[in-house]
Amino acid sequence: MARRAFFSFHYKNDVWRANQVRNSWVTKDDKEAAGFVDAAEFEKVEKEGEDAIKRWINKQLEGTSVTVVLIGSETSNRPYVKYELQKSYEKGNGMLGIYIHKCKDKDGNTCTKGSNQFGEIGKDAKGNPVYFSVDYPCYDWVDDDGYNNMGKWIEAAAKKAGR
Repeated sequence: MARRAFFSFHYKNDVWRANQVRNSWVTKDDKEAAGFVDAAEFEKVEKEGEDAIKRWINKQLEGTSVTVVLIGSETSNRPYVKYELQKSYEKGNGMLGIYIHKCKDKDGNTCTKGSNQFGEIGKDAKGNPVYFSVDYPCYDWVDDDGYNNMGKWIEAAAKKAGR
């Protein structure tokens, strides 16, 4: 089944690593990635302020069934990543995390492993808090062979969410 996935990540630190993951995803059959923007477009949206960024995020989430958080060294500290997770939860997207710390950046450097602790991202039907770190699986891009397995991970997340 074709899936449209939203990729959430810390743009300034991890865009190079994120593009490696995203490019491997879109080369597979019937796949489309959302949540990617080139640097010039991102800077334009960023200059328009917080409301413009949130509108852009909301638009990118339209039509997606899964949100993939690409976790680098500082991703858990990014307020827009948390916002993306909250909006993804609200719309019922399947979710998963992928640690990208072992992927090399444009200079050939890796980074320290980041945290999947994003705090509360919503409430379940009984009013209990939902936490990404507790309720959603995380994989390692390198150690868990993300290139060959990401499609399976995304499909499993979508099915778990009933999508």
